[in-house]
Amino acid sequence: MLDSFGRNIEYMRVSVTDRCNLRCKYCMPKDLPFIPHGNILRYEEILRICKAAAKTGVRIVKVTGGEPLVRKGCAGFIRELKSVPGIGHVTLTTNGVFLGQNINILKEANLDCVNISLDTLDAGVYERITGQDCLGTVRQSILKAVESGLRVKINCVPVRGLNETEIVPIASLAGIMPIDIRFIELMPTMMNRNMERVTGREVYERILTAYPDLTPDSTKHGFGPARYYKSAKLMGGIGFINAIGDCFCPECNRIRLTSEGFLKQCLYFGGGLDLRAMLRGGASDSELETALAGVIYNKPGRHQFGGKREGIPGMSGIGG
Repeated sequence: MLDSFGRNIEYMRVSVTDRCNLRCKYCMPKDLPFIPHGNILRYEEILRICKAAAKTGVRIVKVTGGEPLVRKGCAGFIRELKSVPGIGHVTLTTNGVFLGQNINILKEANLDCVNISLDTLDAGVYERITGQDCLGTVRQSILKAVESGLRVKINCVPVRGLNETEIVPIASLAGIMPIDIRFIELMPTMMNRNMERVTGREVYERILTAYPDLTPDSTKHGFGPARYYKSAKLMGGIGFINAIGDCFCPECNRIRLTSEGFLKQCLYFGGGLDLRAMLRGGASDSELETALAGVIYNKPGRHQFGGKREGIPGMSGIGG
């Protein structure tokens, strides 16, 4: 359905958990308390919301977390989600640690694409960012995903003084495998307010030194805000998600369901709707659909990152 600005809101990010096996410095500090288990939506509750959302025009769902694969039954949930009438495309965002052992069941569930977070190819830097020595496991997961035939995208968040020297090495993965590499500008949160983003423009200029024939790519790579480029030296594309430096709000097509069941209209703003309260309060399917339609219609026009507010509280329970 269209919101009040005429945007077609057809994409919903669904966080199934706030928990994660890694502690990436820009996302989740070690002492962050987890949401009580009883406050997290059950899979059947998420499916009810997705069915209602599909009735309003949502056709693309990204399953995320925290780390979605730490939640038992995630692959089975994806299989059920794929069978929801109206939902045509389901993807998964993961840090890749548990992906390799779940590849076969995810393929059987007909997952359409997997996005793997990877900020460095250096084992020491990886451990410094995530707190864990898992880089080898993640790289094996990437290979298994590619070999399985799944469409694979790599997400990298460059942070000044942390991994900006890894930009070209990460991009070069698209030269040896048919995968897309996306560079995402650091979104300011209360947990990373002392960190400095590497702008999308700088990332582009660094990659251009290695791939001087980099040119815009009009080929469709997905349903999100990434703007892609191609090079004759690369098997995959290079995408940029520059929410701060190149605001794409006029083309925004998404809403977000948090792990607690709060439907967020915009990553920046706190507005939305407590769907968990509606579900557990006995709301009918038609009441859910009406409520969802109202939230979608009143989605804000654009974020205010870069303004007076320092940032949103955190990402782990929102799903990015």
